[in-house]
Amino acid sequence: MAKLLIPISNGFEEIEAISIIDICRRAQIEVTIAALENLQTTGAHNIKIEADCMIETISENDFDMIVLPGGLPNAFTLAKSEKIIELLKQFKEKNKNIGAICAAPFALHTADVLNTNYTCYPSFEEKIRLDGYQNSDHFVIDGKVITSRGPATAMSFALQIVEILKDKETSIKIKKELLA
Repeated sequence: MAKLLIPISNGFEEIEAISIIDICRRAQIEVTIAALENLQTTGAHNIKIEADCMIETISENDFDMIVLPGGLPNAFTLAKSEKIIELLKQFKEKNKNIGAICAAPFALHTADVLNTNYTCYPSFEEKIRLDGYQNSDHFVIDGKVITSRGPATAMSFALQIVEILKDKETSIKIKKELLA
C-alpha cells in the first residue's frame, strides 16, 4: 500500500488538506497527518483536526510521498521548520514524490527541492521566483515534484496524486465516484 505524509500546522487550508486526505484514503492510500505544533491543529477557517502524530516521530523511509497543503501561516511555518526542510531534502535525494499546493510551494523553494516548472497561489510566485511559474494549469508536474494553485484545484491535485501513487484507472474510478 502506498504511503502519503501530510504535515500540517495552525492555519492550514482546510479544503486542500482534507480533499487530499479524503481522496487518497478513498484510493486505499495510507495517509498520515503529522502535526508541527499540537496534535489538534486549527485550520485557517477555524476547523480543527486531530493529527495522527507529531512530525518529530516521522522518518522519510516510511513514506512514498510528502504533500504540503497551503494556508497561512501554515505555509510559512512549514518553510521555517528544520524537520520539514530535512524531510523534503531526503525525499528529493531519494527521488521520491513531493507535492505542494497554494502557498506551500514556498516551503519547497526554501528547501531547494522545487524543480524548474511550478504553480502556486497567485502572488506567491513573487516570494518564490518568476522563472518557471505557470499560472494557467490546475497542477504542474516537473519530474517528481507536483504543485497546484489553491482550494479550487485541490480535487484535481488530489486525483493526480492518486494517479502518481496508484494508477490512472484508480484515479478515474475515484473521480467518477465523486461526480467530478
